[in-house]
Amino acid sequence: MRTMRRLSVMVLGAALVVPVAVTGTASASAEGPTAPTLVGIRAAHHPGYDRIVFDFDGGLPASRQVRYVDRLIGDPSGLRVPIAGRAILQVRFYPANAHDDSGGTAPETVAFPLPNIMTAVRAGDSEAVTIYGIGLAKRQPFRVFTLTHPDRVVIDIDAAFRTVQRRVWFLNVPNYMSGHGPYFTSVLRPVLPMTPATGVMDRLFAGPTTSEMISGLRLLPSQATGWRSLWIRNGIARVRLVGGCNSGGSTVSIANEISPTLKQFARVDHVKIYDPSGHTEVPTGPVDSIPVCLEP
Repeated sequence: MRTMRRLSVMVLGAALVVPVAVTGTASASAEGPTAPTLVGIRAAHHPGYDRIVFDFDGGLPASRQVRYVDRLIGDPSGLRVPIAGRAILQVRFYPANAHDDSGGTAPETVAFPLPNIMTAVRAGDSEAVTIYGIGLAKRQPFRVFTLTHPDRVVIDIDAAFRTVQRRVWFLNVPNYMSGHGPYFTSVLRPVLPMTPATGVMDRLFAGPTTSEMISGLRLLPSQATGWRSLWIRNGIARVRLVGGCNSGGSTVSIANEISPTLKQFARVDHVKIYDPSGHTEVPTGPVDSIPVCLEP
């Protein structure tokens, strides 16, 4: 009889502010049923830029505000919303909803394997105000415009820079649940060639794409919401988690994703992972180490 494993899987995803606001006369009440509904988010790479498209049903929101922010803040909670990337482009639509009477109509978070656009994360969907953050590999100029038939808001973000392909490992849920390895599967992501380790860590926390999730891949965050303080010296990569840290009693954790993701680099022989308080079990010596909170 097959032994079931314990597993807790969660699906994720101060510079000059450059605001772009496009405002018209609203044809619908902010609280009325005729407010446009966000029904999808998609993105693709084009020569020199990445394009992200917000698809609407029922018209376009009268106000479309797009600007760079230092952090993504939830509305109405006022709490910081985790998002992967080196820069955050915030978009605010009004009046607009990301849900209807049957529930959500647009994803809360979605990852993209593009040179600049990593992810889009919802930060608000309340009182006809819908807010998303776009996590980027690099802060670049952008352009905003609208198209109709179908109705959509388009944002083109410059991506005319060189990238290299590196691997990121995610939990393969079907393999894990069946007991047939490999339990973790790698996918390719574009990263900046001067900071590839930073790039793969950002891509890890951006999570798998929609198609990868359909195939069964998941980010296993072990309650971590991000990372910081990555440094590599003498063959040892050290990275500190932020947010939480808890394996949930599982025999696998985010350590199983971070370790191969960083060890793909020739200069990394060992990986030491620290909890949000800065602790790991074996802080010295040429060996791998995880914090106590990631033990089963």
